[in-house]
Amino acid sequence: MTEEPPVGAAEAELIKARRGKLDALRASGADPFARTAFARSGDIAQVRVANRALGEGEHASTPVALAGRLGPLRRMGKKTAFADLADQSGRLQLYMRADDLGADFALVDLLDRGDIVGVQGEPFRTKTGELTLAVRSLVPLAKSLRPLPEKWHGLSDTEMRYRRRYVDLIINRPVLETMLLRSRIVSAARRYLDDRGYVEVETPTLMTLAGGASARPFLTRSNALDIPLQLRIATELNLKRCIVGGMEKVYEIGRIFRNEGIDRKRNPEFTMLELYEAYTDVEGMMDLSEDLIVHLAAISGASGRHRSDGSVATFERPFARIPFLQAMRQWGGLERADLLDDGGARAAARRLRVDVEPGASHAHVVDKLFEATVEPRLSAPTFIVDYPVILSPLAKRKSDDPELVERFELFIDRMEAANAFSELNDPDDQRARFAAQAAQRRAGDVEAPEPDWDFIAALEYGMPPTGGIGIGMDRLVMLLCGEQSIRDVLLFPLQKPL
Repeated sequence: MTEEPPVGAAEAELIKARRGKLDALRASGADPFARTAFARSGDIAQVRVANRALGEGEHASTPVALAGRLGPLRRMGKKTAFADLADQSGRLQLYMRADDLGADFALVDLLDRGDIVGVQGEPFRTKTGELTLAVRSLVPLAKSLRPLPEKWHGLSDTEMRYRRRYVDLIINRPVLETMLLRSRIVSAARRYLDDRGYVEVETPTLMTLAGGASARPFLTRSNALDIPLQLRIATELNLKRCIVGGMEKVYEIGRIFRNEGIDRKRNPEFTMLELYEAYTDVEGMMDLSEDLIVHLAAISGASGRHRSDGSVATFERPFARIPFLQAMRQWGGLERADLLDDGGARAAARRLRVDVEPGASHAHVVDKLFEATVEPRLSAPTFIVDYPVILSPLAKRKSDDPELVERFELFIDRMEAANAFSELNDPDDQRARFAAQAAQRRAGDVEAPEPDWDFIAALEYGMPPTGGIGIGMDRLVMLLCGEQSIRDVLLFPLQKPL
């Protein structure tokens, strides 16, 4: 249950004053909530572009109609006022005179910072060179009954910024710009894939069995069917069913739900791009992911060198490539036998003081060793390739080393950005790996997924050689926007109730 945000005594007085102005506006026939629409001629950015050639003191010949949110009003005597108007595209100064507005100039005294208004007038350039709108008509469109905070930043306000993101977007222009850039990045990824013949599909979020990853699912229930359900933890298995069915290049950009920890890199729900292509392999996925990320870096303005948390990430091809076992030896001092043997991996974890959960599987221990020793070294975009099969239950084995698989993970700024395989299409091998996962689950590994035996049936109909990749869009947006927390690229991150 949510509650209305609390109001302090000082804020209550301000709200009372604003409601008094609302009553006055209504009494004057200018009820700000009465209008259903306002016809704009464009947005502020378009006005700026159209009038960029205006010289100082020069007025445009064509009037414009704009709407947006008011900044602080600045009175210059009894008959003149200035204010800023902001819409999604930018900000523009308003110049309001009693001689131009006539009786409507009285409305200025009934307006507050945060109110939404519609204005008409002519753009002109002031003597200081600022593009300004000489307002000829003014229409209140919504009254801001709660006062906007004067400042909305700093560590003490971080949680409140996430709780009242709508206020954060109003006050902090960079936050709005980040969210708009996120949308452009996701749209650009979709266009990139569409232009290359990939077909976008939608797969279920509610599942009787959530598979395709090692993660705890969220549990829910269908009242209509009277059965328990899980929220998906990946789109992988259903997308590969599409490949079995003859759709050769498919993708989905959708929300994924994992009942796990929350930190700067993780949120329980996040956006994942997963795609699968028949008749290609992990090398094809490596080329595609490298090209896609360089393309998105260009779209976002993060091409070349982009500083993030003091490090330098170069979004230029080719990205570095390091085998998993080589990286573990180089940065962790761990040999193959230390990792591929269950006892050796647990001994290494104890020696390196790496915490693992009780009942953790061999795969979980190796994964934690990698997180502790290698991941902190991967600042520049780096492909870690040739993973152990114990970490990759859905990937095809390497023909020259069956203890390893054809897989890579792409790391940028010390966090995983993408994960790709040559997909396992041998139903017997997949059945054996599912059985091993089931044994791990019975032994106490709560993140080991329950086997999806119907997927084995799908593979038995025949799946062509396939390459697949998953890209965490939230993390990628973090990297391209230079943000340090996943919560800063999510409009409404999950919060505990107050």
